[in-house]
Amino acid sequence: MNQILNGGEIRDTGLADALSERYLAYALSTIVSRSLPDVRDGLKPVHRRILFAMRQLKLDPESGFKKCARVVGDVIGKYHPHGDVAVYEAMVRLAQDFAVRYPLVEGQGNFGNIDGDNAAAMRYTESKLTTVASALLDGLDEDAVDFRATYDGSESEPVVMPSAFPNLLANGSAGIAVGMATNIPPHNVSELCDALALLIKKPSASVDELVQFVRGPDFPTGGILTEPAENILEAYRTGRGGFRLRARWVVEKMRHGLYQVVVTEIPYQVQKAKLIERIADLMTEKKLPLLADVRDESTDVVRVVFEPRNRTASPEVMMEQLFRQTDLETRISLNMNVLDGDGIPRVMNLKEVLKAFLDHRMVVLERRARYRLGRIDHRLEVLGGYLVAYLNLDAVIKIIRNEDEPKPALMKKFKLSDVQAEAILNMRLRALRKLEEFEIRREHERLSAEKTELESLLADEAKRWRAIGAEIKDIRKKFGPDTQLGKRRSDISGPPPVIDVPMEAMVEHEDITVVLSEKGWVRAMKGHLADTAELKYKEGDSAAFILPAATTSKILVFASNGRFYTLLGDKLPKGRGHGEPIRLMIDLPNDAEIVALVLHKPGDKLLLASSGGRGFIVEESEVVAQTKAGKQVMNLDEGEKAVLAVAVEGDHVAVVGENRKLLLFPLAEVPELSRGRGVILQRYKDAHLSDLKVFTLKEGLSWTIGGRTRTETDLKQWVGERAQAGRLPPNGFPRSNRFDG
Repeated sequence: MNQILNGGEIRDTGLADALSERYLAYALSTIVSRSLPDVRDGLKPVHRRILFAMRQLKLDPESGFKKCARVVGDVIGKYHPHGDVAVYEAMVRLAQDFAVRYPLVEGQGNFGNIDGDNAAAMRYTESKLTTVASALLDGLDEDAVDFRATYDGSESEPVVMPSAFPNLLANGSAGIAVGMATNIPPHNVSELCDALALLIKKPSASVDELVQFVRGPDFPTGGILTEPAENILEAYRTGRGGFRLRARWVVEKMRHGLYQVVVTEIPYQVQKAKLIERIADLMTEKKLPLLADVRDESTDVVRVVFEPRNRTASPEVMMEQLFRQTDLETRISLNMNVLDGDGIPRVMNLKEVLKAFLDHRMVVLERRARYRLGRIDHRLEVLGGYLVAYLNLDAVIKIIRNEDEPKPALMKKFKLSDVQAEAILNMRLRALRKLEEFEIRREHERLSAEKTELESLLADEAKRWRAIGAEIKDIRKKFGPDTQLGKRRSDISGPPPVIDVPMEAMVEHEDITVVLSEKGWVRAMKGHLADTAELKYKEGDSAAFILPAATTSKILVFASNGRFYTLLGDKLPKGRGHGEPIRLMIDLPNDAEIVALVLHKPGDKLLLASSGGRGFIVEESEVVAQTKAGKQVMNLDEGEKAVLAVAVEGDHVAVVGENRKLLLFPLAEVPELSRGRGVILQRYKDAHLSDLKVFTLKEGLSWTIGGRTRTETDLKQWVGERAQAGRLPPNGFPRSNRFDG
């Protein structure tokens, strides 16, 4: 043990310091070597290594296919020492035309599908590079980019691809690193080329100007982009934002006035099988009452059919339901967090990303030009030696035949360089034909002209930018809107029209009877009960309110604290038990009690009244509450309570107080408010309001007594103005001072 301890170095290090140092190293490795793409070629290391390995295997677009297992073996053996499954999955994604806008790998065999099914095993599938991948790799043999040693030092690999194709934005990227993430949706390459051309012509162009060309993402699965233009602009201006994407659908007319809705494109990265499964679950849960059936009739083309429950159902409303509850509408985020040319992660805006691509292309152009110049200089040197040999052919042959070391002799005799002498010695006899001399002279002239052109290119920046512009124009021609691959697939429509989906469309309609007991127990009985006498309650409890309604109804609850609460018909407890306490559904204070239960009818109005004789009219739409806390509508004085909420159906108001005084006055004298104390309806002295009724004066005032209804039509002596005290009611008016007896 002592020998082991003495043989190594022991340092005192705090645990926190050791952990932070190692975690930082792990985080940096994840960010730089795994999760974030390079802004120049848009590739992560694993994708770059896959493409490079395929190129080394000569899997060009014009060549034949090779087994994917061969490619994966080379990748993990030479360049990327990770699991073969992870590498194969990355490779498969590069070949999926529903996952990648411009596939970099052409696959043969089962490479998965939009339903979410996995690809076949790598031993069964084959692959080669696409023309897009070739554009990314073009120039690798011409010193266009730096190479570095692989993980074991046995091979070399490119640090970045030459990338003549704007891959980062064209194909997008997604990844989660440590403490940061990236998400870039795919775009249309012809639009990117137009923006790049503008940036070359006008380097000071703003993001606003570039967005005139890059209108928004273009997804491989199509769909309709429904994000407002100002949001798209802001996302590209900051490098962060999001885009709302909807499925594309059409209405197909059928016989007898029937129709069906057919979805032909679903949002990006949505698995069709899971989408349909989710819709089926919602139908089982009765959350899509307008939808009768869903069928998947897809082949290699998406076709999902929705059948409405009846011909009167609006297709727009039905689809709005589906958009709100399923992945037929999704939100694609934008977070252009990438590695810049120095390998530093940062969020870039649209202009910065395009400028970084152009700067990379400039570096690649200069390096390729210098590499070509070097090759030309070498060839011209060789050709110069050949011409000397032709002019002095007999002397050259004599030296080669007679000298033991002909190379130094040739160099000394004809003042040749080492390269020239070596080339002459390696010359084949058949090249000594007279015709070959003319071909060498022509090649010398052609290369000299090319050298002059390259030197001119390297000396003139404007000329280099024109060359880059020509390359971008060529990319646009190869993959532009005139090609099948380059046509824009995702339409940009702007914000969709606002479609109000009524509650009736969200819940399956069933008749119910809402029962609320005196002690606050509520339940929903199935159907409209004809005989409510059979209803059972807890011991000591009885009926307070019995209201015919439906599962699609909103029930307004008015409490003595002046607040309205809203219950949804489909959320009420079902069955023939005693129900549940209503205070579990709404935040009703213990000192408040329910004074009215009203079936909400949009457009109807209520006359509210307090115990102090104040009141006002309110529209029902103004009192619907969105939360359990309810909505304060009637403001009350200390000691005052809300006591009535009466439907407004008539032209006069009848008010009776506890002092047995009756007053009738026109309904027009009561103001309509959305919230407040109201006005005095009837004035009291040491009394409170007992009951109130809205009626039509011509039809008379009716009340119930002893199970019978009585109507009084001669009402002149009780008709007055609002806020008067009133007079004793007609003979036969109930002693309870209430119109219902």
